[in-house]
Amino acid sequence: MTERSLDPILLGAVGGLAWAASLRGFMTEVAGSESQVSWTDTFVGILLPGLVAGGLLGWAELRRRESRPVRALTAAPLLFAVATLSLPGQLMAFVTTGIGGGAVAVPLMGIMGGYVLAGRHRWARIACSALAISLLALAAVFTVVLGIPLTARTTWVAVLILTLLVVQAWACAIPLRAAPAASGRARRSLSTDAAPLLGR
Repeated sequence: MTERSLDPILLGAVGGLAWAASLRGFMTEVAGSESQVSWTDTFVGILLPGLVAGGLLGWAELRRRESRPVRALTAAPLLFAVATLSLPGQLMAFVTTGIGGGAVAVPLMGIMGGYVLAGRHRWARIACSALAISLLALAAVFTVVLGIPLTARTTWVAVLILTLLVVQAWACAIPLRAAPAASGRARRSLSTDAAPLLGR
């Protein structure tokens, strides 16, 4: 493996770390004054899995370019759930109170988004699209019910989490996308099939 071939992995790792740090910023805004930053919860539970998941998705891009895709890597963001629920007392808190549910929900939304963008089966893409739209609608309803005011700050926070989810979905789609060689063959096949219609 050459230094050049490591670029997708390194870029994915740095991007995943930046993504996780941005997610931690969103969590700080939601928690407000109760937010606390610790070495364990923040670095082990959020930043480290972001770094590793990003690197794995970068490796998925490398494998895709080599026409050896590893589709299972679309589940890489579940490392957030594993890391968070492995922290002392976190699993019990999740089971009894639901605290930490975001560590499960956010990765699942990213995986669903990946299937929407590049899933191989039409039924899966339709199902994931419907579920994602339902979740966004539910979030909007809760925003109204809780009486969250529409201010510049709340709008910024909403833009932050929505764009983070879109970026995550885009990354989760990488392992599901066709390899460049396969895409090229598909384009050539389409061009050949269309030639008679174009008078060639």
